Amino acid sequence: PGLSYTWIFNNQSLDLQDDGRRFVSQETGNLYLAKVEPWDVGNYTCVVTNLEAQQSVGGPPTPLTLRTDGVMGEYEPKIEVHFPETTYAAKGSSVRLECFALGK
Repeated sequence: PGLSYTWIFNNQSLDLQDDGRRFVSQETGNLYLAKVEPWDVGNYTCVVTNLEAQQSVGGPPTPLTLRTDGVMGEYEPKIEVHFPETTYAAKGSSVRLECFALGK
């Protein structure tokens, strides 16, 4: 609690307002990109802000490169599903179920 996550793309704030392909989890800080495009290539830097302390720190840049040979090799997408057998909820309450597919 009290942490906020943002991402910098090529030294500029990554604006995700009207972007249905990219999402930043405010629980984990992970950046998710769907259907990578050539213009997604570049350096991504995660910035974590402690809202209470009003301090931010950025990690090292992580480069994203596009493979042109179409070969994924050891990085083939792997889907793992870990759901509890039963999810309990009180009548009238809200439930959030999340689903993510990850690939490299």
